[in-house]
Amino acid sequence: MSIDTANEKRWYVIHTYSGYENKVKANLERKVHSMGMESEIFEIVVPLEDEIEKKNGKEKVVSHKVFPGYVLVEMIVSDRSWYVVRNTPGVTGFVGSGTKPIPLTDAEVKKILGTGNDAAAAPVHIDVEVGENVHINSGAFENFAATVTEIDYNKSKVKVIVDMFGRETTVEVGFDQIEKI
Repeated sequence: MSIDTANEKRWYVIHTYSGYENKVKANLERKVHSMGMESEIFEIVVPLEDEIEKKNGKEKVVSHKVFPGYVLVEMIVSDRSWYVVRNTPGVTGFVGSGTKPIPLTDAEVKKILGTGNDAAAAPVHIDVEVGENVHINSGAFENFAATVTEIDYNKSKVKVIVDMFGRETTVEVGFDQIEKI
């Protein structure tokens, strides 16, 4: 088999067994080093995205794989480099048609790798669901018990019903203003 390539450095996507992305990355990095392939296989990336999860009133940054089952490899495709990647334990193949891997476009690479892992811009998730009872711990309704009616992850707000003077009132509060009872 001969792979027709222009000998240029491009990003490719390899498919792995689910849950083996980090093992594939480590195995491939070792293989590249031991076989002296640093001039053909440059970078191996498991794209991660940070999310802020809120549990019991505490925020924690958690990394999640953006593309479970896939690893990105920056390489020059040749018969030898293709063989090294393809025969790494945990790799099921390249994304592409048949035996010819298809490189990512520059726009795709910028979108996947250029976003960075900025925790401040990460979506926030909280440990409450619609219908659950919560305690409001700050703001105008501090120390009120409430029931969650709606969760808006984009605005990091929750609509809750509070009992004020015997009447149910809908109030919008921030994720940081509530804790699960």
